[in-house]
Amino acid sequence: MPDLSTTRFPVPVDAALREAGWQPGRWDIKQAEEWADTISSYVTPAGHRHRVFPAAVEAWAEFGNLRIAPLGPGRQIAPATLLVDPLAGIHLARTLSDLGRSLDTEISPLGEECDAHSVLAIDRAGRVYSIDHTGDWYLGADIDTALGTLLTGLDPTRLTPAATD
Repeated sequence: MPDLSTTRFPVPVDAALREAGWQPGRWDIKQAEEWADTISSYVTPAGHRHRVFPAAVEAWAEFGNLRIAPLGPGRQIAPATLLVDPLAGIHLARTLSDLGRSLDTEISPLGEECDAHSVLAIDRAGRVYSIDHTGDWYLGADIDTALGTLLTGLDPTRLTPAATD
């Protein structure tokens, strides 16, 4: 068994990632570039488009096509099973654009929380968000932190108008 105490992720997150097929150095840039082409060429009937930038492409390359399930109970809330596949949010170009405008950044789809029917998104700086029927949620300053939030059941921060000012 590998020594999980020296990884970049907390042990339960690392274990869930490895169970899903991730390993250090995983990098599928071909798939990420295909998604980038598909996402950037998609236009809604109203003319809204997605933005694609390095933080999104890097997250897709490292974690793309992984269905990651938590391996234990949540610490504050139920942990989430997620799928890293930006096509899960392809039809939400306007929603993601509106969120990006309110946060003064650009946002691209990242994947989905499978059980919660939430869309995951990433911004130009690498911050990760979840969008569902109850609102918009901040999951972390980077993909690593967001994976920890989701897979260990940490309570995300709800984005409110005051939080975006």
